[in-house]
Amino acid sequence: MAEEGNSLRAIVAALSANLGIALSKFVAFLFTGSSSLLAEAVHSVADTANQVLLLIGGRRAQQRASQLHPFGYARFRYFYGFLVTLVIFLVGGVFALFEGWQKLHHPEPVEDPIWAFVVLGISVGLESFSLRTAVHEAEPSRRGAPWLRFIRTTRSPELPVVLAEDFGALTGLTFAFVGITLAVVTGDGRWDAAGTLAIGALLVVISITLSQRMRSLLIGESADNGTLLAIEAAIEREPLIERVIHLRTMHLGPDQLLIAAKVAVRASETMAHVAQAINRAEKQVRDALSYECFIFLEPDVFDAKLFETAERPPGSSATEHREAWE
Repeated sequence: MAEEGNSLRAIVAALSANLGIALSKFVAFLFTGSSSLLAEAVHSVADTANQVLLLIGGRRAQQRASQLHPFGYARFRYFYGFLVTLVIFLVGGVFALFEGWQKLHHPEPVEDPIWAFVVLGISVGLESFSLRTAVHEAEPSRRGAPWLRFIRTTRSPELPVVLAEDFGALTGLTFAFVGITLAVVTGDGRWDAAGTLAIGALLVVISITLSQRMRSLLIGESADNGTLLAIEAAIEREPLIERVIHLRTMHLGPDQLLIAAKVAVRASETMAHVAQAINRAEKQVRDALSYECFIFLEPDVFDAKLFETAERPPGSSATEHREAWE
């Protein structure tokens, strides 16, 4: 799948950048003693571990379906995406908050600040490269949607994680730069501690935001509205199917979709004709979508009078009305 390839390239770019950034930040911390740089170094280590987890999740998701897991293992990508949010929270956010709290009560001056500024500049360059790659790879899937909406609605776990990580990293570097600069100018190490606390708070917010997204994906989300309309149109192109009575979908993974629908056929049709119509409708759905589809269509006889007299909930669509009417 194209989206899977885009995610892989974004992950590899982020992994390469974070490895170099983490090493440079640790070296700078040894020379400066800056808690902001230490927090940023641990942040980069956490980001590197996150890319590895995403790669493992993608690899394990490719396992063949088994008798115990007949729909395959694609949800491993969601599971490992959720693990990433825990790493961001515990390794990145909590550590930075603890380190900032310690340095706030026991401030120390920043030594050899030139090291800090050089490494921060290198880190900004590498993180910008990683973010640019992630943005480029996400563009085909975003289809012009605002970035926040894309992160909230995409069924791919990797791209939102990489985008949020890179944005958080660049913002954290800004906090570190401001904190170290003020600490050097004023001679007060508490500014460095304040930058560390800001980095920790930022990572906690990112972790909570991403964990909510991964949780929703793990529970199971339906296809988006455009895909639902495409499925319904494909089914109803079959002449022997009068209409879709109700439709249920769920993403088994970013590129896999479970589709279950009750469809109306004429009561006079023979079983053989209905079976042929179902098979044709399933093929039309697969041709219309780019997903790997597991399709289950149930034929039924549609009672128009009963359907039209059923009370439609306020604001519900026709599809939702048919679902409620079932």
